[in-house]
Amino acid sequence: MLLTDPLTRPLRWLLLAGLMLIMAVQPVKASDDDDDEDDDRLALVIGNGAYQNITALDNPVNDAVLMAKHLTEVGFEVTLVTDATQVELGRAISAFGRKLRDEGDDTTGLFFYAGHGVQSFGSNYLLPIDVEVLDAADLSLVGVPADAVLRQMYSARNRTNIFILDACRNNPFAEIPDLNDNGLAEMKAPRGTFLAYSTAPGEIAVDGTGSNSPFSEALASRLSEPGVPIEALFKEVRRTVLQQTNGLQIPWDTSSLTVDFQFSPAVAPTPEELQLRQLWDSVKLSQDPIQVLLFLRANPDTIFNDEARALLAKLLPQSLNQETAAAPAEAPAAPKPEPVDPEVAERDMIEEARKTGTAEAYKAYLEAYPTGAFAELARLELTTIETNAQSRDPIAEPVAPAIEPAPKPAQAPPAEKASTEVAFNAPLGIGGPEIATRSIAELITGSPMFPPVEGLPESFWKDKTCAACHNWAQSNLCDQAQTYLKESTRALDKQHPYGGAFKKALQTWARGGCK
Repeated sequence: MLLTDPLTRPLRWLLLAGLMLIMAVQPVKASDDDDDEDDDRLALVIGNGAYQNITALDNPVNDAVLMAKHLTEVGFEVTLVTDATQVELGRAISAFGRKLRDEGDDTTGLFFYAGHGVQSFGSNYLLPIDVEVLDAADLSLVGVPADAVLRQMYSARNRTNIFILDACRNNPFAEIPDLNDNGLAEMKAPRGTFLAYSTAPGEIAVDGTGSNSPFSEALASRLSEPGVPIEALFKEVRRTVLQQTNGLQIPWDTSSLTVDFQFSPAVAPTPEELQLRQLWDSVKLSQDPIQVLLFLRANPDTIFNDEARALLAKLLPQSLNQETAAAPAEAPAAPKPEPVDPEVAERDMIEEARKTGTAEAYKAYLEAYPTGAFAELARLELTTIETNAQSRDPIAEPVAPAIEPAPKPAQAPPAEKASTEVAFNAPLGIGGPEIATRSIAELITGSPMFPPVEGLPESFWKDKTCAACHNWAQSNLCDQAQTYLKESTRALDKQHPYGGAFKKALQTWARGGCK
């Protein structure tokens, strides 16, 4: 039945309408500017090693496979050809040129060749595996001119082309007259082309003692480095190859690129990352250990953490030395030692904790100076030490022997019932007579009975007032006492300059509101 029949005309219009609707919703091919970057990168990678009539090479096929893998990872659509004959090599190059011309102006083309390559009369030739040359005049008939590849790429009129040759490993025709030149001849890069050799013109590259040539291995390993311009990337490849070959092989490149190119473009930072970077730059510029400490405290897990810790370790001793040097000279020695400057004592104590690096030393500092200038640092380091200790294997770690508490003075007979209230200016009524008969206000102006830190030299605490050693005042001492409401019994039993009974008295005082 014909759709031109009057009876079928409505059906015909219905089909036409449906066809128009289908065409309307079909996706239109994006313009060159909108193409995804993966579709705009084409590569032809060739590795020839299994030569039939000249010296075979071990690594070119491995090099081609390695390059194809890494080029694919950075967005190239790769055509891989290995051990190609003259016919196969010519067809692959021709097809590559056609595809480049079809893709458009914004396409990036890349050609990589690993295998034998020779020069004759100033021209370079890539050798297929079935090449056979008896006279220099035969080379242009059986080899593939490197210029032919450049012509195919240039004919596409695209903005960026990359041409890489790892092809001067040795001269297989050294015995043939007019074919005894080493390496490749220098080539000019057409407009928009980056041209690279594995070694300088006229020089020989090594095939490599491993599974890849030094040049191909160094190049492939760097393709995924983000934000590196192609010129800088090949400079790093040159340095690596020079080092690995003891200066015998110097990769060479020339460029006529008119646009910037990166194999792996840098990922734009998020607004949050930019803000954090700006904050860290300002903190680093301040060279202030307190600012660095506060940055670490507020941002404990960032990419700047290691740098911040290193800077803090550098600045803290400098800051302590500067403050000590700036401190006023002490008065002439008197028969009785002068009280230690509270600020100097605090700096000495945090410096001692930093040197020993133990949790006990930092805890002792926090007990003495819960709101001190370095309290945040001490808490941060203490958290790090305790976290590391928890992550260790408890079986593998030896258990530290318990430290015997210092002998306590003789205790008075215990009272029938300990006081349930403690006031700042009233006798404590807890512990031995040295403690129970005195108030907190009296005790903080007295001398400690035990060192605040195990092993602390006597010069730091002996015959010193506790107020000088600990920067104690009623408000500061209340802050310290509040911590005992949260601590375990073990913390309360730990040695204190006035003994454990004083800690328990402070706990009771804090529980009553520090009155």
